[in-house]
Amino acid sequence: QSLNPEMKVLIVLAVISMLGLVSAQYDYNLALKKSILFYEAQRSGKLTNNRIDWRGDTFLNDGSDVGVDLSGGYFDAGDHVKFGYPFAHSMIFLAWGMIDYRDAYTAAGELDNGLAALRWGADWILKATKLDQGKVYGQAGNGGADHAYWGRPEDWPASQVRPSYAITTSQPGTDLAANYASALAATSVAIGSSDAAYSANLLSVARQLYDFAKTYL
Repeated sequence: QSLNPEMKVLIVLAVISMLGLVSAQYDYNLALKKSILFYEAQRSGKLTNNRIDWRGDTFLNDGSDVGVDLSGGYFDAGDHVKFGYPFAHSMIFLAWGMIDYRDAYTAAGELDNGLAALRWGADWILKATKLDQGKVYGQAGNGGADHAYWGRPEDWPASQVRPSYAITTSQPGTDLAANYASALAATSVAIGSSDAAYSANLLSVARQLYDFAKTYL
């Protein structure tokens, strides 16, 4: 039985529609841009070159309870605590993405923004690394207090100083120190000759953290 003209038209339109879906072009450049903006939206500290108009400076006194500047860095998982281990893990993956797909970052016009995102994270890990004191800070903020606060980080009460937590030579944490070492080493490779002095410093501190991780188990 032959198809009537109306059915033939419907079939042709369906085929054209399917072909259109198969050949659709996705804007991966835009996806990459928004991914980096997501990192920027999680920044803590004194914001510079801020592209997120609803974000402002936060937690500038982090570390003041122990006399160390732990401002900056990235928030974790939608809350406002800075947890060093997942923080560093994110930096590792971001760095290796830029190492393996640097040309794609460049073609998308996002290389500088990506490197800035890495530097923002690496700068905080450098602040948190106090090997001359035998300490490596792995957390700023208390999860319980933070999760009980339903508000913007910008509105956190200034009088409520957040606690700082560190691993030490007597209370070690090999996984944290080693993860920091990996994050700094990978960031060093990603930044490379674009800032050779900074890259070299990251690699130097990464080696020290690796030794710390192996020595204090």
